[in-house]
Amino acid sequence: MSIWEYANPKKFMETSDRVLPWVAVLTALTLVTGLVWGFFFTPEDYKQGSTVKIIFIHVPAAMMAINAWAMMLVTSLIWIVRRHHVSALAAKAAAPVGVTMTLIALFTGAIWGQPMWGTWWAWDPRLTSFLILFLFYLGYIALWEAVENPDTAADLTSVLCLVGSVFAILSRYAVNFWNQGLHQGASLSLDAEENISDAYWYPLLLCMAGFVLLFLTLVLVRTRTEIRARRLKALEARERMA
Repeated sequence: MSIWEYANPKKFMETSDRVLPWVAVLTALTLVTGLVWGFFFTPEDYKQGSTVKIIFIHVPAAMMAINAWAMMLVTSLIWIVRRHHVSALAAKAAAPVGVTMTLIALFTGAIWGQPMWGTWWAWDPRLTSFLILFLFYLGYIALWEAVENPDTAADLTSVLCLVGSVFAILSRYAVNFWNQGLHQGASLSLDAEENISDAYWYPLLLCMAGFVLLFLTLVLVRTRTEIRARRLKALEARERMA
């Protein structure tokens, strides 16, 4: 069985119809467990107090904001190379989810940063690149809506996604590129000598898994909706020609 079989809308709809309920239930269980554990059963930090607990939303949202764009990049490249409509529609479906994650990350980052830095916003390299990524998300969504022909819209948005990927990379590695800036390094790292305390580590991992599953659930739902919408437009076009 080839993975490209799932690029067929009929095959994708059948498979996602079976998978989606299980993913949705697992999402709810993981998210609820992780957030309740993190917010109600972890100690206050000796420096940041209870403010540190926003990490259970901020870090997973920021992670998914970047990874959502990465997923859009992959599906856009598939569209450019192989012209599979499901891949283009999946990229379109992921964009509103990604922009929401980016907005959550910016908002929670401001709430976290104000008591720590004494300001709601700073033109820090990572914060600035994240803001630009947010604007790219908005531009991507607007371009889909502005172009009437769906194939042309898919072509143009795929190019925009390639350009925006530069800022997705910058927002991930800005702290490594520039030593100056207020934003700290990664909270979790495979090669870091020191990570956060285990008291926060395990619920944070659970929250991150929950956000990944939430993203997957929402993208599946939205992709199915986009496929149905395209089928409806095709039927309406046939009726007008009849």
